Parts: sequence; structure tokens; C-alpha cells
Amino acid sequence: MPLLLPGFWFLCPLRVAAQFATADDAARTTAAVAIVTDAQATEAFEPRPDRIAAMVREGVQRSTGAATVSAAWLSLLTRQDVVGLKVYSKPGALSGTRPAVAAAVAQELIAAGLAASNIVIWDREEADLRDAGFFALAKALGVRVTGATAAGWDETNSYDSPIIGSLVYGDLEFGKQGEGVGRKSFVSKLVSQELTKIINITPLLNHNAAGVCGNLYSLAMGSTDNVLRFEGSRARLAVAVPEIYALPAIGDKVVFNITDALICQYEGGQRGLLHYSAVLNQLRFSRDPVALDVLSLRELDAQRRKARAPNLLLHPELYQNAALLELGVADPGRIRISFLK
Repeated sequence: MPLLLPGFWFLCPLRVAAQFATADDAARTTAAVAIVTDAQATEAFEPRPDRIAAMVREGVQRSTGAATVSAAWLSLLTRQDVVGLKVYSKPGALSGTRPAVAAAVAQELIAAGLAASNIVIWDREEADLRDAGFFALAKALGVRVTGATAAGWDETNSYDSPIIGSLVYGDLEFGKQGEGVGRKSFVSKLVSQELTKIINITPLLNHNAAGVCGNLYSLAMGSTDNVLRFEGSRARLAVAVPEIYALPAIGDKVVFNITDALICQYEGGQRGLLHYSAVLNQLRFSRDPVALDVLSLRELDAQRRKARAPNLLLHPELYQNAALLELGVADPGRIRISFLK
């Protein structure tokens, strides 16, 4: 039976994990979020790398409770891991994930003893990464950069949905015909076969259907092919995004999440529109991707109201579904926030 949430019948059921989630289980779960603010973190919308690096060190150490910054990273991963820094690059360097934030994380991982060659900055498309400056950054740091599409798709790892996609060039089944073609979204070989750990670094940027281009949306839609069938539909994204994220080849590898809230763009989505933005000078850290995304939804709503921009109805169904799949906490009342300066 399909899951019913207020106002929506979804087209396909959530997986078995959701069927066994209870109210008592949810009530016992809390999420911890550390928010680091530095009023001088940006200047004329441009990040200041030295201030960003200090914020990253503070955030990861406070989030883990480790005695040192290196110990903090090594509590999340090992020096032998191949770590993917998942960025959201399509909106460009000022409205997407800012390269200075990814650079700070990469430099701290190297300082903790990881080989630069074991750090991969990635997103769905290499063209977006190049345009946003990540190729130049990777060259400067000696780390790798690649796109999920360029790595190819893994025929043994996929997400199956009854919604048939209009396949495009680059999708694994593009050009094929037959029963069931277009039902599956295949996982990138980069994610399923190469990366052993993933750190999400996503901007505080609105998305008209998903609410925010956050940790859940960015990773799910960036890791798989045949995703155009979900885009533009709140109901479809609300089911597909958490279910794709919950695939063991994807979600099980996520060890940490950072919301790049230096700038909050509350309108525009994948277009960089700084005139619809507010400078917050914050980085937000958590092991819980859902909690960070829920806080982003609330922040976007608050900034729209403050700017007297057209208010958008909040649609929490995607994040409620993620909580049912035990991906994190969607109830703002159960998110513990530490404000650090």
C-alpha cells in the first residue's frame, strides 16, 4: 500500500524500513548540529579561505567531540579510505557549493594523513565542476575531480521505480528497447565501486520541488542516471530521493555532512541569483543529513519572509519520508543546535 502523507498519494511505496518505524522510535532519536558563524567569512560574497578553514576545523571537532582536528576526521574515516567530497556545482562558484569550503575540507583531510590521491571532489557532471572552478582547485591541491556520469553506471546497483523515464544520452539504457527499460536508475561506478566514504558539502540554496538543494537531493540525484523522470514533481522527488539515498551503495557511505550557509539563496534554484540572497556567514555540520536539510528549509522560509519575497508553501514530505527510512531526524523539535563563533 502506498504511503500517505498529508495532501499526497505517492506513486510507489517506501521500502520495508519505513513500515517498521514507530512513533516511539522517532521520539527517542535526536540529531546534533553545530553551526559555526564568522562575520568575516566572506567579503562582497567572496569566501575568505583562511576564515573558512578555521570554521571547518571548529565545526568538525565540535561535532565529533575529538581532542584534535585530525582525531575528529579519523573518527569518521581511515587513512586508507577513498573519500568523495560531494559538492553541488551546477549553480556556479558563488551560489553552489563554494570551492573554498571544499578546499578547506580537503586540506584538513590531507593534514590528518590521507593521501591527496584518495580524495575525490565530485558531482554529477564534469562540465559543471569545471565551470565552478573545481578542476582548478583539484589541480592546486593535488586531489582528484570527476563526474558521476563520466565514471559510467553500475549495472548491478540500481533503483527501480514504476515511473518510466524518458532516457537521455548518457543514461545506461539509452537507445535500448523492451519491457522494463526506463524503470531503473543505475548508480555511478564512482559511488558504488570506488568511493568508500562520502562527505556531503551542499549549499543553502532553494529548490522549487525538493525545497532545498541539500544533502539528500544532491547526493541522490547526483549518484544515479535516469533522474529526469523525478525532477519537477514534489510527489515523485519525495519518494525517489530518500529511497535512492537509502541504497547501501550510496547512503551507507556517508559519514559527515556540511551545509555551506555562507550565503543563503532563497530563490533561483540552479541559477546563481545573488540579488535573491542573504549573507549568513555560517557553516553547519552534522552526521545527520536530514536534520541539516530541515534546518535549511526553515532558513529559506525565514529569509523569504524577511525579504518580503513570495512565500512558498513548505512541503516536508520528502524529509518525513527520509525520517521513516531512518536516514535522520525531520522533527525540528528534536534537533539540538550548538552555535559556535
